[in-house]
Amino acid sequence: MRRSIVACGLLLVLAGIPSAVAAASGGNGPHAAAAQTASSARADSTDYWNQKARRAQAATVRWLTVVRGRPPQQASHHESANSSPEAAHELWLTWHQRAVAAWQLAKNPPRLDAWNCIHSYEGSWSDPDAPYWGGLQMDMSFQSAYGTWLLNHKGTANHWTPLQQIWAGVRAWRVRGFAPWSNTAHACGVY
Repeated sequence: MRRSIVACGLLLVLAGIPSAVAAASGGNGPHAAAAQTASSARADSTDYWNQKARRAQAATVRWLTVVRGRPPQQASHHESANSSPEAAHELWLTWHQRAVAAWQLAKNPPRLDAWNCIHSYEGSWSDPDAPYWGGLQMDMSFQSAYGTWLLNHKGTANHWTPLQQIWAGVRAWRVRGFAPWSNTAHACGVY
């Protein structure tokens, strides 16, 4: 991209036609077309990086929603698009790094082996049978306390992803330990 812009500039200089003369001629010459093409390519590059930044921001919000059980509060305040390719690329890089960090956090909940063991004794991740739903057999009051947003937006735990169910369990574990799964936690050797 930069090479094209530089090459167009060099052609104008070597031809001895300053850009002011090209502009004064009404922009009908080959130099005006080259400048217009370079400007269009720069705008396309800016749009490209801004779109990638928006996708990375959406991924960050999605992974943080898994961890927190609700979207982050600042999710409604999107950073504005940038007008230069360089600034748009920097914005993408920032959001890409955030998305990778959020993904790594979401994929590695604390005590993952313990949660998988408890799940093996409890039920299917998609268990729809009341009064306990999902792979960690969460009742309605548990889901209301530790997965309120998920319950309101996705329904009972059997509609949540396994990671969302585990993170609801992590939120409960941080407050109550493994008490909600005392028998299966004991069978798994976790306390």
